[in-house]
Amino acid sequence: MFKMLKEDIQTVFAKDPAARSTLEVLSCYPGLHALWLHRLAHFLWQHKFRLISRFISHFGRFFTGIEIHPGASIGRRFFIDHGAGVVIGETSEIGDDVLIYQGVVLGGTTTEKKKRHPTIGNNVVIGAGAIALGPITIGDDARIGSGSVVIKSVPAGVTVVGVPGRSVEDRRKPILELDHGQLPDPIAEAIKLVLREQDKLEERLRKLEKQSGVRAPSDELEQMRKQIEQELAGNEE
Repeated sequence: MFKMLKEDIQTVFAKDPAARSTLEVLSCYPGLHALWLHRLAHFLWQHKFRLISRFISHFGRFFTGIEIHPGASIGRRFFIDHGAGVVIGETSEIGDDVLIYQGVVLGGTTTEKKKRHPTIGNNVVIGAGAIALGPITIGDDARIGSGSVVIKSVPAGVTVVGVPGRSVEDRRKPILELDHGQLPDPIAEAIKLVLREQDKLEERLRKLEKQSGVRAPSDELEQMRKQIEQELAGNEE
């Protein structure tokens, strides 16, 4: 028991560079408080003390702003950074070394009493405001970008971004952190592809107009296109 508590404290130091002392971690980290309250509530839930386990879970929600159903299963070295607004449903299963940020929801999609929440593998990182819904599986070493909505299972080692979530990268190696500023943007990539194809078509059209002697009309959309390209280039910097 004390070994696990010590490991939880060490996990905070390993995953949050802002942590400076053990006293600070013990007194100022709601993610740690919520986890410890959940461990107690989950123990009571497994031993059929359902009402008191729900009461402890409810107290944890009031005290930390983090809602973890006592039926949820959580592995070792789990860390919730900041934590406000996190919701973890009853049949959620979370592996070891998982890191999630504020506003994450592991939600259900049915009212039937069965497995209805996500299963999270080991070494997974879930960015702020991301939502995973239903009895899906997020594989080991995957990362979910901030604000993404995941409704389908995610293979191991894959990065998912967007609404709905789309796989954009295959890493196949453990992920220690989620670099929010360097996540790829599949929508922007699609727009760039369309613009490149348009460039080719316009070049061919100019050659045909020149050969036939036809005077090309002014392009009213050119200015708007330049503005879009500038915005896309600025997002990459």
